[in-house]
Amino acid sequence: MFANSTRYYSARCVRPAVRRLARKHTGRSAFSSSLSSLDDMDDVAVTSPMFSSMEEFFHPTETHRDLRAMLRDFVKNEVEPQALEYNRTESFNLPLLRQLGDLGLLGLTVEEEYGGAALDAAAVVLAHEELSYSDPAFCLSYLAHSLLLVNNLSTNATPEQKARFLPKAVSGEHIGGMGMSEPSAGTDVLGMTTKAVLDSSNNTWQMTGQKMWITNGTLDGGNTTGDLFLVYARTGPERSDITSFVVEKDMPGFHVGQQIHDKLGMRASPTAELVFDNVPIPNENVIGNVNGATLCMMRNLEIERLGLAAMALGIARRSINVMKDYANDRKAFGKTLWDFGQIQSAISTSYAEYMAGRCYVYALANQLDLSSYGNGLDADGTKLYCAQMAKTVADRAIQALGGYGYVGEYNVERLWRDAKLLEIGGGTNESHHKNMARDLRRGPPLE
Repeated sequence: MFANSTRYYSARCVRPAVRRLARKHTGRSAFSSSLSSLDDMDDVAVTSPMFSSMEEFFHPTETHRDLRAMLRDFVKNEVEPQALEYNRTESFNLPLLRQLGDLGLLGLTVEEEYGGAALDAAAVVLAHEELSYSDPAFCLSYLAHSLLLVNNLSTNATPEQKARFLPKAVSGEHIGGMGMSEPSAGTDVLGMTTKAVLDSSNNTWQMTGQKMWITNGTLDGGNTTGDLFLVYARTGPERSDITSFVVEKDMPGFHVGQQIHDKLGMRASPTAELVFDNVPIPNENVIGNVNGATLCMMRNLEIERLGLAAMALGIARRSINVMKDYANDRKAFGKTLWDFGQIQSAISTSYAEYMAGRCYVYALANQLDLSSYGNGLDADGTKLYCAQMAKTVADRAIQALGGYGYVGEYNVERLWRDAKLLEIGGGTNESHHKNMARDLRRGPPLE
């Protein structure tokens, strides 16, 4: 089934293909900075040994193949050099995130008329896998903006709202995220207490409450909020009476409660508490139907969880490559580490688990309609499996490298710390167990 061959991306072939991608999906020439470096590149091997029959599975179209080639060039030249330092200093590389807007990646799923690329779930997976290979924390901020905010607006907003909010969010002029979790409401999301009350005299909503663990909640070290947030709030007496609002920076009463410091992982992605102190929100900032946001919330959780699963793939692939390189270079008892069964087991088992996860993720992505809902079983399943798999593979890499794995220079300790967040954020492992058991119990027998 697996051909023992290697596919090469040639600079001569990739360069015009990526330019077509840029012209088709962004209408800009902003790929030029990345393309100039491709001119001088030698042929770059994509290192995974599975190709032929599986190549099309991971690259459904030529556009997806071109997108991956462009992203690998960008990650190698722009993301990788800064990753370790921004992690060490708990700093956020906002200019680098804005560069993704120049490349057309902040609006990957957005319609072209609003500046987006109009691509699909497979492109989303591919982008998150590649960015996380070097810097999962940076990728987390990308996910919060491009999926939790931008994709949500693209799917649920009116044409007028899209025209107002999406162009600047897609370009990177405005950076933001989504507000759902609260200090006392995480997995029990419908237990949120942030509320919005309509003042019918001026057709304005007054929002009060707090949101916690908000990625991109602040972009300047806690002084001010990010630019734009899609915030869920209670608007009626029933448990599911939830409405989504666009809350904009500098609205009166909207401010940062605190920036969260000293996190285990994802340290280069800013996390904050956001406070809403009678924030006046115009009715035209209501996204979707009043009391009808629960469905929008659950639908967007599906692509969020798939994106987080894809991040786990990037972490696992990088950890495997670190193990492989170290096993080639390090000698013990007169042999390379490749000659020892324990290292063979660590690398081969990790590869099998990584490939199982990768196949599961792309199988879901290749058939996922971003406007649909009811895909929760496998959205939960991909994240549940891949998050645990990535942490385990990164842990094996630390063990294989010994003392070198325990320090930052070899990256795997950072990947291990970052991987832990994937078992909590976007849904805990335990919530996935509950959701999947419910769906499996209700569903037909497996075939």
